[in-house]
Amino acid sequence: MEIIIIGCGKVGLTLADQLVKENHNVVMVDTSSERLQSLSEEIDAIKLLGNGASISTQMEAGIETADILIAVTGSDEMNLLCCLIARKAGRCHTIARVRNPVYNNEINFIKEQLGISMIINPEMAAAGEISRILRFPSAIKIDRFAKGRVELLKFKIRPEFRLDGLSVMDVDSQLRCDVLISGVERGDEVAIPDGKFVLKDGDVVSIIASPRNSAEFFRKIGIQTNQVKNTLIVGGGTIAYYLAKQLSSMHIRVKIVEKDKKRCEALSELLEDTLIINGDGTDRRLLVEEGLQSAESFVTLTSLDEENLFLAMFAKEVSGAKLVTKVNRIAFDELIGKLDLGSVVYPKFITADYILQYVRAMQNTIGSNVETLYHILEGRAEALEFRIREDSEVTGVPLMNIRLKSNLLIGCINRGGQIHIPRGQDCILKGDTVIVVTSQKGLHDIRDILRK
Repeated sequence: MEIIIIGCGKVGLTLADQLVKENHNVVMVDTSSERLQSLSEEIDAIKLLGNGASISTQMEAGIETADILIAVTGSDEMNLLCCLIARKAGRCHTIARVRNPVYNNEINFIKEQLGISMIINPEMAAAGEISRILRFPSAIKIDRFAKGRVELLKFKIRPEFRLDGLSVMDVDSQLRCDVLISGVERGDEVAIPDGKFVLKDGDVVSIIASPRNSAEFFRKIGIQTNQVKNTLIVGGGTIAYYLAKQLSSMHIRVKIVEKDKKRCEALSELLEDTLIINGDGTDRRLLVEEGLQSAESFVTLTSLDEENLFLAMFAKEVSGAKLVTKVNRIAFDELIGKLDLGSVVYPKFITADYILQYVRAMQNTIGSNVETLYHILEGRAEALEFRIREDSEVTGVPLMNIRLKSNLLIGCINRGGQIHIPRGQDCILKGDTVIVVTSQKGLHDIRDILRK
């Protein structure tokens, strides 16, 4: 497809890199010549200097024949204007990043009136991911499918779970829980395991299950499944605002430590049920005084990655809190993953996944549609949810008789709201939604699971 990306910041760069790898033709537009020149040569995209809200710039970028325009500049209003002009100048789909909470209650109105295909709020999406983790603190990461009926949870195997040395088949037969072990991270290696794969202490394991069945699985291996009762947040930005609202609705007590006095005053007016503390979140004495040592969860949301990481390391030393750390830059994500700091949230990855999901859905053939997409296993695999709209060569055939691509699992079938972890004799039917986990990148249609 022909795709125009306006804004070459972190999200724009992440998107361009992924879309080029999926063989799309990408034009990147930015007002900064320095930013364009600094883009990696590995990203085989056209780089255009100009104002993305200018009709002449959009025409030069090819708006008349473009399939999608994605506006991810630092300005909400600029993004909306870019999309509005694109709708008038061409016939393409438009996606805008809109972050300001002021627009949050008006998103549907804005979409309808401006004809924008999709609006993504990275801060709200990040807050949603953090709130899911705090609901189930034993998990490192939780991704949702089938409107929340299915979850993909990631956790680390510890000796007290007594899973060391068991094969995936052994776990299934001994615990008898309707869950599927769909991925394993071991050091620098990742695997989509078959039944003979043997688990080890220290492995980071991903499972697919309904919330009820995952809770039963965790109870059987001795993991607490109750949500946290309180949380201490450092940094009072937009994510903290959205997160505090969500946690308060879950009856979780929230404290926010924020350095800027005016921001504290604004948060106090917006968040009636949240205790706002004006202070330096990097002051260790202040954190201890505000109850870090007894806190059940600790979330670092400052604007500096280094601060967030060091605060999480300090909290790990002095408390047993569930740790959640926000990181904006992705250059050192593999190194950060080795620090064992609990859950690390990358807002730009979340944003890119939502947009890529939409792009994949546009590419579908009549047979199926990508409804949900997540990058998992340190970005080296994908979990996708397909809606089966038509009969095809993958429907009505027992899974054991389908020649699947290697490193691919059928993780779950949702049939009329009933969640089922499939076995070899099960079939995919028209009307199902199907979750596929694979290291084969770029699947657009359910038929792409077939070995050619």
